[in-house]
Amino acid sequence: MKLNGVTAWEASWYGDAPNLRGVNVVIVDPFSCSVQGEALRYDTYGNRNVAADLAASLQGLSSGSIVVGISADEATRYLDAAEATLTGIGADVSDVGHRGAFAFVAQKGFSAKTVLRKALTEAAANAEQPHFTATISGAIYCTYPSTNDRCRLRRRFRRSTFLIF
Repeated sequence: MKLNGVTAWEASWYGDAPNLRGVNVVIVDPFSCSVQGEALRYDTYGNRNVAADLAASLQGLSSGSIVVGISADEATRYLDAAEATLTGIGADVSDVGHRGAFAFVAQKGFSAKTVLRKALTEAAANAEQPHFTATISGAIYCTYPSTNDRCRLRRRFRRSTFLIF
């Protein structure tokens, strides 16, 4: 995953980067176009309990948060407990099979804006990994007025481009 042309996260299966099996989640700060904290990895192949942790993590995000999700190696074996939450943010991956692949970028609370790409089978994922470019730009204005009924705080998103491949 690249943010404005700079690698922010990477994994591989038998390559130079580590194999980060499962669902990997990156929270992006749209104001600085940078990763917030560390990428979170949920090994939903090797641990049947982490899907609930993934769901809780996504549910705990504030409305408006930008989240990127990327599968690596095999992510669907024990994903069931997180599927409803993923679908709720616009990333329905319930049809992805064993060693299929998916990637998404979503803004919590705005599921219609989610960009989702998936390869449903191992053969499809081997032929072409899901990839996309997403650009986020816009502004958030405060709702609390000052004494002259103008907003005291104005923050603008920096134009952010995500390249997922």
